[in-house]
Amino acid sequence: MTVRRLGAGLVAAALITPALAACASGTGTAGSTPSPTVSASGTASASGAPVAGDAKQALLDSTKEISNGNFRFTLAGAGSTAEGLVHQPSQSAAMKIAIGGPSSDLAMKLDVVHFKPDSWVKLELTGPTADSLPAIKQLNLGKYQHLDQNRIKGNRNLGFDFEKVDPAGSAVLTQGITEVRSTGTGAYAGSIDVTKAAEAGSLNAATIAALGTQAKTVPFTAKVDPQGRLSELVLQLPAAGQTAAQEIKMTYSDYGAATAAQKPPADQVVEAPAELYSLFN
Repeated sequence: MTVRRLGAGLVAAALITPALAACASGTGTAGSTPSPTVSASGTASASGAPVAGDAKQALLDSTKEISNGNFRFTLAGAGSTAEGLVHQPSQSAAMKIAIGGPSSDLAMKLDVVHFKPDSWVKLELTGPTADSLPAIKQLNLGKYQHLDQNRIKGNRNLGFDFEKVDPAGSAVLTQGITEVRSTGTGAYAGSIDVTKAAEAGSLNAATIAALGTQAKTVPFTAKVDPQGRLSELVLQLPAAGQTAAQEIKMTYSDYGAATAAQKPPADQVVEAPAELYSLFN
């Protein structure tokens, strides 16, 4: 296995974009009154009468605060997790990412810090594959590796675009809503056409392609906080090919209250070797 093959097989589909999917959405309890289902145009379907307001518009509006770039977030799905913060006022961001676990052939942890114009990553690779490949061992430096911006420009695994501050791309996802209903105060459920959402950080083109026609009706649930801001979005993808039904969940919190990321201490920084760029490109 080469370093480049490792990047294609493990990282490209799952670093800041954890692999997706999930089980089918549940049905209402017996005897309950179903909530009206609203189409993307805002008109009610045959399952219920029109409701006051537009549920889809409420979810579209719920992502607007994200664009201000001051929040904390989490992402989880298919054995991968990420958590971090975005602080646009200081042009900084930070995230901790974990892929795989103790039983994985190769597991990866990353501590990524962006403080424009600089970026650093601290990498920990474990498992039989990491132990057997000298090139991988060389990346377990125990320090933050300073990244050449020219080599990570446009790289969604290592880079960060302060013009597109949402790692999960919730605004893109909500624009694909085809059906939505209110399930309670600040709670929604419905379906999303994700075929046009490859730019969302929580999706990748390969996953969308594998879903086939199912990609047009991916079940989802969402929650907004008392101020109407998105606090949780869960995508539930059905089984596709060799991939079992799985789930991806993203959360947002501390709107307007995140703090600037912390630059790593100078004595904990080294320049990233060529092997690191090969791993993620």
